[in-house]
Amino acid sequence: MPHFRISEAARLLGVSDDTVRRWVDAGTLPAQSDASNRKVVDGAALAEFARDHASVPADPSVVQRSARNRMVGLVTSVIADTVMAQVELQCGPHRVVSLMSSEAVRELGLEPGSLAVAVIKSTNVVVETPGGHL
Repeated sequence: MPHFRISEAARLLGVSDDTVRRWVDAGTLPAQSDASNRKVVDGAALAEFARDHASVPADPSVVQRSARNRMVGLVTSVIADTVMAQVELQCGPHRVVSLMSSEAVRELGLEPGSLAVAVIKSTNVVVETPGGHL
């Protein structure tokens, strides 16, 4: 299971390192110490926290615009059968769902807590992982 340092968790959640430390100190976000005695957050716990605490900020503009086409996030759910899978990511305040083959899920090593990038082209969502597990 992947683990994320406080600074990595903060970047993925879109908050400061100090905010994540406060959540850890308050017991809101579980963390443990790694082999180097640094605080780390379990990827699955971080994914659950991201999903449970996601909020969409109000858009102050009156102009409509398209979303960016690459969204970094955490896998929050994988539902797979023998052929197809549904993969859910929490990308900041955005929930992204992709349908792909179960084979692709296995090849990419996708599981709750995994870091991934949703690449959006038209109605298709392609999920990438840093390091390209093939």
